[in-house]
Amino acid sequence: MYQKYKKKIIFSVVLGAVVFLGLSIYANFDELLEAFALYNWLMFPVILLLSLCNYGVRFLRWEYYTKVLDIKVERKLSFLIFLSSFIMSVTPGKIGEVFKSYLLKEQNGTPVSKSAPIVFAERITDFLSLVMLSLAGALMFGYGTNLIIGFGVFFVILVFIISNKKLSYAIIGMLEKFKFIAKISHKLHTAYDSIYQMVKFKELIITIILSIFAWAFECLSFYLVINGFNVMGAPHIDIFIATFIYGFATIAGAVTMLPGGLGATDASMTGLLVLLAIPKSVSVAATLIIRAATLWFAVIVGIVAVMFYQKISHKNINEIVLES
Repeated sequence: MYQKYKKKIIFSVVLGAVVFLGLSIYANFDELLEAFALYNWLMFPVILLLSLCNYGVRFLRWEYYTKVLDIKVERKLSFLIFLSSFIMSVTPGKIGEVFKSYLLKEQNGTPVSKSAPIVFAERITDFLSLVMLSLAGALMFGYGTNLIIGFGVFFVILVFIISNKKLSYAIIGMLEKFKFIAKISHKLHTAYDSIYQMVKFKELIITIILSIFAWAFECLSFYLVINGFNVMGAPHIDIFIATFIYGFATIAGAVTMLPGGLGATDASMTGLLVLLAIPKSVSVAATLIIRAATLWFAVIVGIVAVMFYQKISHKNINEIVLES
């Protein structure tokens, strides 16, 4: 299975290099190096620690979802399976994180159609939590408020549709008229039954609260990054504005379905910082630092987790077979 995604991961690394090159040209490479020199690098370990806190809370959400779906797996292996999926963070829309569903199937035979909807539920709660976190900053920033509210309304409607069995079954029935959908009808029903369990009121509230805490850690990371430059005359960015910028840029990147939001997230983040009269070199440097500490750090964590998973489980991920 892993071989199937290798090319996509390599493509994402190349795309990341292209984005870095483009931002470097935009900021002027020499000025960008000066900006990096002005950053307080003693804060970087703290930022990485906050990223780990994000992963920790998201793991609690993953554990809660597996409990809701009555999926039993040893805690240590569950943790490694969860982290292993981070290697797929640079796939479009993080859809590659369904990787953990295949690892679960290898471990305890859980059908992929039962556990894969967890990835969908995670994305829903991620979006809703980022909308909630970003809204106050959007009102203060005076930009993007309608867009943030629009995203929020869209996902509230989506949750309403999913939580309405009669309506959802009617939609599934319409889809089953297509031959290629009819062939996987039983898997579609299994997947819906799983997602329905995860968007019930109690389950949704608990996972949104967990998601808010998780993403608040990364928003705090961005706040520390952007205010960590010793630049004369640069405005101080308060936590609400920093949260809006990080949340808005993350949503923008996810909506484009680009691998890891590469390009869209980076451009949005840099552009919003420039709008606040922060020098281009500092804006680009801050963007590159936070992306290294979140997106690329997650990929590294995923690689390490895969190595440990293979050693402990005695399974070779290259031999895992993908379902169509």
